[in-house]
Amino acid sequence: MHESHSDSHSAGPAASILPVALFTAAYMAAAVWGAFASGNSEFVFYIIIMVVLIAVVWTVHARVALTAATLWALSAWGLLHMAGGLVPAPQGWPTNEGASVLYSVWLIPERLKYDQVVHAFGFGVTTWVCWQGLKAAMVADGREVAPTFGLLLLCWAAGLGFGALNEIVEFVAVLTIPETNVGGYRNTGWDLVSNAVGATVAAVAIRFGES
Repeated sequence: MHESHSDSHSAGPAASILPVALFTAAYMAAAVWGAFASGNSEFVFYIIIMVVLIAVVWTVHARVALTAATLWALSAWGLLHMAGGLVPAPQGWPTNEGASVLYSVWLIPERLKYDQVVHAFGFGVTTWVCWQGLKAAMVADGREVAPTFGLLLLCWAAGLGFGALNEIVEFVAVLTIPETNVGGYRNTGWDLVSNAVGATVAAVAIRFGES
């Protein structure tokens, strides 16, 4: 009886991750096909980065046991990113200069871009992941955990740090790929602002949601 209980316990996390894993694999397969069919070398680069990130998330989940909502949010972020670079902008929608894809779409003309929303969402989720990792480490060390200002400031800063790392990856793409849709200095600045907005919203949500 003890072995049966242990087996069912170990099968729990795998069973819970299967739907999100299948969903992610499905849109990644579609993205690979779309990138190669359109000859989009920039997005072949990003697909490789995505595969690495999926492996990182899998490793973190194995150690931290991220919530199901977090895994789905990370997967949704990946989908928004793949769609942003590969799905053509609807005809008549306002876009900035560059490739006519979702990432170039102005949701509010000259005020809010699809790209900025994806940045805010993604690095808000990243801040949430950082909190769960910090919380798991402290619990494993036998400490009581509360979403204090200091701990959330660390998670907020970590979210911004990962956002800055994303900009470095985009800079590498600019240096190594002949034509990209990354944008210039102004775009990078708004990306960083969007990251900060998302990280701040996540930190506030954690503070009031777990206190």
